[in-house]
Amino acid sequence: MVKDKIGIFDSGIGGTSIWKEIHELLPFENTIYLADSANAPYGIKTREEIVALSRKNTIKLLELGAKIIVVACNTATTNAIQELRTEFDVPFIGIEPAIKPAALKSKTKTIGILATKGTLSSQLFSKTSELYTQDLKVIEVEGNGLVELIEAGKINSEEMDILLQHILIPFQEQALDYLVLGCSHYPYLIPKLRHFFSNDISIIDSGEAVARQTKAVLEKLKILNTNFQQKGECKFYTNTNPTVLQKIINPEKEEFQVKQKKF
Repeated sequence: MVKDKIGIFDSGIGGTSIWKEIHELLPFENTIYLADSANAPYGIKTREEIVALSRKNTIKLLELGAKIIVVACNTATTNAIQELRTEFDVPFIGIEPAIKPAALKSKTKTIGILATKGTLSSQLFSKTSELYTQDLKVIEVEGNGLVELIEAGKINSEEMDILLQHILIPFQEQALDYLVLGCSHYPYLIPKLRHFFSNDISIIDSGEAVARQTKAVLEKLKILNTNFQQKGECKFYTNTNPTVLQKIINPEKEEFQVKQKKF
């Protein structure tokens, strides 16, 4: 059980931003990542569709030997994680927009949230938002089209710049001091977001917090790999062309193999 894998799934390549935080914190753990890019983006799908896709991904990760599953997708977490926890006898780690730290730290009492329609319209998001933002002004913006461009490998394209400039208009001329990223794809846009916002605005994503929570649950259940003699094996599967995923996960110091697989 200890040597089994940390399973991670997302609607595509975005959840690799979560995987990178987990791998950095727990380099001796075996990990397996599913990029369900054939069905991306989840954010425009119905709740029923999101639950069905999340269930499909969970079943595949369990078949591949997952001991814990990280739902590295805000939309899947906010719409499906309760059903997954009810149906499957495996611990789940979810990812939600980091509203709480932004709300607690904001000095201007104005925060922005950039997320998908599926996340912003979910009951779980609404409950979290109501709990922490009663005394705040919250600007919620749907990042329509961003996931599609990231999945297409167009992070640094002119098309992305034009789309971002349009999407970020509601945040302009607001007194916000925190911008919360509510999609695991969006951390890959942080350099571009810095260009649009002043240095006075803090940009928050959930990757580091998810990694810490994953470690805490593994320790609590006594399934944390404490064999520090060898780095963990990292496997990546996508159900579309693996080129973009291969490019985004391969830093200069390490090479990870990506395989195309039906699931």
